[in-house]
Amino acid sequence: MVGQRFVQLLHNHPTFEISVLAASEKSVGKQYAEACRWVLDEDIPSQVGDIIVSSIEPSGHAKIVFSALPASVAREKEPLFAEAGYHVCSNTSAFRQEPDVPLIIPEVNAGHLELIDVQRRQRGWSGSILTSPNCTTTTIVMALKPLDDAFGVKRLFATTMQAVSGGGHPGISYLDIVDNIIPNIEGEEEKIEKETCLLLGKIVDGRRIAKEIVISVQTNRVPVVDGHMASLSIGFEEKPTVEEAIRVLSEYRGPESVRDLPGAPKHPVIVHSAKDRPQPRRDRNSAAGMVATVGRVRVCPLLDLRLVVVTHNAIRGAAGGAVLNAELLVASGYLQ
Repeated sequence: MVGQRFVQLLHNHPTFEISVLAASEKSVGKQYAEACRWVLDEDIPSQVGDIIVSSIEPSGHAKIVFSALPASVAREKEPLFAEAGYHVCSNTSAFRQEPDVPLIIPEVNAGHLELIDVQRRQRGWSGSILTSPNCTTTTIVMALKPLDDAFGVKRLFATTMQAVSGGGHPGISYLDIVDNIIPNIEGEEEKIEKETCLLLGKIVDGRRIAKEIVISVQTNRVPVVDGHMASLSIGFEEKPTVEEAIRVLSEYRGPESVRDLPGAPKHPVIVHSAKDRPQPRRDRNSAAGMVATVGRVRVCPLLDLRLVVVTHNAIRGAAGGAVLNAELLVASGYLQ
């Protein structure tokens, strides 16, 4: 499903053009429209549907590779492309924890891109691997970043309500998820806890230093098609008022280097004042699915502040985030 989102977002993109589509051997040699079971609402772009699927090997004249491979396959294939000079914008978890591989949300930590220079020097690659975080980590961190900059996040308790599309296609069976909530997503809690600290950390002398935050996460799969929601309770170094927190969230723009990228929303975080917002169905597609929508900002009796945040997991949290990373690569001069 992330691969199809890549196709959807890259079709008619102002900077990128799809030149090669690669997949497993069972699809090689077929037209893309024949090889894939298209499940998105919009029709498959005809000129993309006619492309003959290639094997997952470095070939062609592309400079950027968008990877939505299973992690086990990505660990084998992505380094081959980086070694051959391609820049791999990966949505997989295979290399997120590697100390020389950038884990990026452009509005949050665009400066971590400098790890590419370390990576290329250490590994002898002419290309690179650049990763996007877990889709739910993205949801949480986009709400935390403005607050962390202003008040310093020290503790976090998060409960997630994650859409079924986050599990891929065909996903969970109808009888398992309808009229039900599944209180476990294997490996998800550990990813969120580790990646949040990495994203909010800093680079010192070419090394990524994770921010020290005490984090507890509980994940749940819910009967929603798209849109991950997280309820957050946050403890700060300097306790803000509700009004101060709302102002900081509403005014956040991210670094100047990101604001003019084609896929960057003008306001990365939108704050709703209605008592019953955000909601996945109503808010996931705001700003083409690229924003985090926050609401219910209130005093927390256990920590300092509590709020609810929603993003489109397949766009902002997956394909759209990786495309924005690629735009940042171009703007930063790595493709020259």
